[in-house]
Amino acid sequence: MNPFPQMSRREMLKTSSASFGSLALAGLLGDEARADRLATRQPHHTPRAKQVIFLFMHGGPSQVDTFDHKPLLTRDHGKPLPFPKPRVQSAATKNLLKSPWKFAQHGQSGAWVSELFPQIAGCVDDLCIINGMHCSNSRHGAALLELHTGSDTFVRPSMGSWITYGLGTENRDLPGFITMCPTMTHGGVNAYSSAFLPADYAGTPLGNASIPSEQAKIPFIENMNKTSRDLQRFELDLIQKMNRERLQHFGADDQLEARINSFELAFRMQSAAPELQDISDETEATQKAYGLGNDKTKNFGRQCLMARRFIEKGVRFVQCTHSYKWDQHGNLKGGHESNAMEVDQPIAALLADLKERGLLDDTIVLWGGEFGRTPVAQGDNGRDHNPQGYTMWVGGGGFKGGMTWGKTDDYGYYAVEDKVHVHDLHATMLHLLGLDHNRLSYRFAGRDFTLTDIHGEIVHDIIA
Repeated sequence: MNPFPQMSRREMLKTSSASFGSLALAGLLGDEARADRLATRQPHHTPRAKQVIFLFMHGGPSQVDTFDHKPLLTRDHGKPLPFPKPRVQSAATKNLLKSPWKFAQHGQSGAWVSELFPQIAGCVDDLCIINGMHCSNSRHGAALLELHTGSDTFVRPSMGSWITYGLGTENRDLPGFITMCPTMTHGGVNAYSSAFLPADYAGTPLGNASIPSEQAKIPFIENMNKTSRDLQRFELDLIQKMNRERLQHFGADDQLEARINSFELAFRMQSAAPELQDISDETEATQKAYGLGNDKTKNFGRQCLMARRFIEKGVRFVQCTHSYKWDQHGNLKGGHESNAMEVDQPIAALLADLKERGLLDDTIVLWGGEFGRTPVAQGDNGRDHNPQGYTMWVGGGGFKGGMTWGKTDDYGYYAVEDKVHVHDLHATMLHLLGLDHNRLSYRFAGRDFTLTDIHGEIVHDIIA
């Protein structure tokens, strides 16, 4: 007796179209790899890095108050900007607004850092500070998606999904891509979705921006003490048998194949996740270094500590989100001061910890927001969005340490020298991971897509 109903013409067309996307993956990886899409795969060329930690500062930190020192902005405080403002602006702005914080040079490199980040300042010789960043959109949602997915207008796979698609994961008992306390706004799940890539490559969210990071844990482990492992295995085998029979009968189905893989991964995580998420094995000194004993720093500190633990266990891409606090249209001094205090110690601890454990050499650590902020005032004490020129920094993973690259104009409004677009940053990161951004493609809807699309140039000068 056939357990499956006869397919209608509509079902046949639906199933056939669903299978087209999986053909590209089958051609790239072969039938064997399709059974375990997250298996480790060979890069295109010899890599300098193996994994990524993305420290996302949602809202847009101000470059002229953090890492882009502008003496003329202080000198000309209160005067009109001496050149035209962008044609498209987020809101009405006034005259030049000096930074409330002093800058000083640090490390052997002499990099300029404001007093907002006293502990990160001690790490500058391990960082490449990119002061000529720019992107395409002045609105949070679009700019956030461009940074995460390469597109500010369409739903596209996220950076973490592309990297996991290209390299797989080194630990089959954990997801390849984890995002901690992700934002629920300005793109929401699209910032970590796999879009048209198979669902296996989507980010696994731990909690969300509305809950403390100590509650943001892998949610697949609650039944471990309620149902025996043998019984769970029996139940799962029965479900998987029916799923595979359906695949055999109806043909390739990306969604069903991803579901089969996700069930298996969830079962394996029940053993791997509890120990990994229990930080009681970390020394008191380590927990203190990350700021876990301080109410101000413990939330982001735990994210940073867990990022190191996940990377150490072979997770390919980990994102920590300091969610939607950097959007200081007003109260610049109070807002940025509070935000920096929450992340400065944890980030410095993460960098030092990775370096001490020998992990920084092959881990790219990326810091920044979706854009920067204007050097002119919005209201009396705020700054508007600024995609024209801003700062991000990268550390480890083959990037040159102790380097400041690119420049904005004398007041910090426009990137003017050695400009780096988001597409260029993506291309450079992929290159260091051993992936050619033009070859890492997926065929969908009749064309080949990449993270950088038709854009992106590798910035060779910031590679060690």
